[in-house]
Amino acid sequence: MRNTFGHLFTLTTFGESHGEGIGGVIDGMPADITVDLDFLQHELDRRRPGQSRLTTGRQEGDRVELLSGVFEGKTTGCPIGFLVRNTNQHSADYDNLRDVFRPSHADYTYTQKYGLRDHRGGGRSSARETISRCVGGAFAKMALQQLGIRVTAYTSQVGNIALDQDYKHYDLSLIEQNAVRCPDAQVAQQMEQLILEVKEQGDTIGGIITGVIQGCPAGLGEPAFSKLHAMLGASMLSINAVKGFEYGEGFRGVGQRGSEQNDLFCSNQGTISTLTNHSGGIQGGISNGQDIYFRVLFKPVATQLRPQPTVDRFGSETTLQVRGRHDPCVLPRAVPIVEAMAAMTMLDAYLLNKTVHL
Repeated sequence: MRNTFGHLFTLTTFGESHGEGIGGVIDGMPADITVDLDFLQHELDRRRPGQSRLTTGRQEGDRVELLSGVFEGKTTGCPIGFLVRNTNQHSADYDNLRDVFRPSHADYTYTQKYGLRDHRGGGRSSARETISRCVGGAFAKMALQQLGIRVTAYTSQVGNIALDQDYKHYDLSLIEQNAVRCPDAQVAQQMEQLILEVKEQGDTIGGIITGVIQGCPAGLGEPAFSKLHAMLGASMLSINAVKGFEYGEGFRGVGQRGSEQNDLFCSNQGTISTLTNHSGGIQGGISNGQDIYFRVLFKPVATQLRPQPTVDRFGSETTLQVRGRHDPCVLPRAVPIVEAMAAMTMLDAYLLNKTVHL
């Protein structure tokens, strides 16, 4: 079971939803990077449950404990061990799931792969595992800040309610001003209302998160099997409930001609640039210095509070009635996770690029 992300900058995670805690080990973190503990905790707070009426009611402080790799406020270059303890598990809420397979969950597939599963909140398949990703992403962001690389994500669509412009038309500093994390206050209100309506019905809904990477230098990414967009796509598709990834013009450009899609080169006082950015900042699998932008599609949460027909592990038909506390829409809490995975990918790509130059 592969629990490690990355090549040179790596994150190995451990823990289950209803175990003692969630943690990990970060390796390959550059030394002498100032560690902002308030920023680190803030990144976890953005992901934690119970932060608004749009999310699960589970109340977790998600306080991170750094165990190694940091000395006198600086990274040492040694592995960074960390732990976030679980404090608010209601494991009894899952007793009726011990022998039942929840539709569209990992219950059946985990059982087929391992011969058993932790039925309490999904165990290792729970999105609570993404706590470790947010810790790793926070450290990656601290390093990227030294390089002038900024990673931002926001909710751009919930159900059929979507922003009608690209990221350049919005003030991305407004993302944290509403619970759904959308940079347009009016659209955000419509999104929130839709999520609350779906929640009242005991149902769930999905949507799209847009990511933007600014300040990325040209030259990151590999020419064949570790193309930068492939690295980003793999990291995004490893997030729970993600069903799709596109970058640049993506699927929306399928009806255009090559003459419309090509990004023409130009020179601005000796600096080579492009007149447009349909490529999304990546050409030939390598960054070209323009903004990298991408979209990540999240399916509706599989857990339904309404009854659903299913089968148990013996193959007998039954009706599933889920109890407990669950998100009607993952997007508000997934925004920092998308940022975290993008930040770790970019730092890993930067470190890989350094190894090809003498």
